[in-house]
Amino acid sequence: MNPHEPNTLEHFIRTLSESAPRRSEWEANIPFDQWQTELRLRFRELLGEFPSVPAELNPTLMEHTQCDGYIRERIEITTYEGLRMPLYLLVPDIPLPNSNTHDDSRHSAASDSRPVVLAIHGHGYGSREIVGLHPDGSARESEPGLHKDFALSLVRQGFVVVAPELLGFGDRRLEEDLASAAEDPGKNSCFRLSSALLMVGQTMAGYRIYETMRALDYVQTRHEFDSDRAGIMGISGGGLVAGFTAALDPRIACTVVSGYTNTFAASILSRNHCLDNYIPGILLEAEMPDLLGLIAPRGLFVESGAKDHLFGLAGVREALDRLHTIFQAAGRPDGIEADFFEGGHEIHGDPAFAWLKQQLMTTNKEARQR
Repeated sequence: MNPHEPNTLEHFIRTLSESAPRRSEWEANIPFDQWQTELRLRFRELLGEFPSVPAELNPTLMEHTQCDGYIRERIEITTYEGLRMPLYLLVPDIPLPNSNTHDDSRHSAASDSRPVVLAIHGHGYGSREIVGLHPDGSARESEPGLHKDFALSLVRQGFVVVAPELLGFGDRRLEEDLASAAEDPGKNSCFRLSSALLMVGQTMAGYRIYETMRALDYVQTRHEFDSDRAGIMGISGGGLVAGFTAALDPRIACTVVSGYTNTFAASILSRNHCLDNYIPGILLEAEMPDLLGLIAPRGLFVESGAKDHLFGLAGVREALDRLHTIFQAAGRPDGIEADFFEGGHEIHGDPAFAWLKQQLMTTNKEARQR
């Protein structure tokens, strides 16, 4: 049976998603600023309400390790009341060029005025996977997989890097999944946690986005870093978190989304995906590129592998066409760039890292936005 013919379930669900009214879809006859404001508010509602009063962070230092060229800290903070999140903080330990500081206190000489990049992992075994560690925290010499240890690449570019542990991965799994971690280090708790959140009107996407905002709250308490120059980079499910956090949080100056930018119809709805990808009612408001368009006029860089079987090129190009229209309306036609590389569902890296340096390491703000 041809799934594109009428009277098939495939045809039914495709028609269902394609015919959903996009109440917040921007068109040229709607004031652009009004469109962004209204869609941003409605998007937050669909993700689940964020706490009106943030919990005290109460940071705890769990690890402080001198590594080759950088310092690695593991810190735990409170995100929601009763919920703690570990994160890695990677700080270059070489002075900035032309640094005039002579303060020998911890980090000061190394990190004064350094910009920050939030590094958001995707599905796997959590934040350790992007900082060069095995699931047990020991150093890893083997191949890094799809994440390519991109947090390490970023710190070696001179950024202060913050790598939060997303809910459902690593140390933040349910006991039943932690118990089998030796046999299956990458087993996650996404389904049960996402299900529980959906039953009370919340979403896993909303929780992860808000917790990433709390990681930036923590960075802003570390006055030796320049949190006014903050970027974000994420891969796959971490690309969802990176892109949508930037869409909602204006403190993030620029964003790299790897292996995620697409349309919902051509990616999330085209096959079985983890339950953490789904936001009830979202297609009644907007498609994915419209949501990512909330980043405009701040910079957006898209990575896409030619052989990515989860977020295919046709959907990427459709999303980019829409995003170019949105960035044009925002007055930043040059604010979006893309790297199409020969590879699969994985980090590419070098072009994105160079773009982040141009965006964040230029001292003049107006020059960074050109």
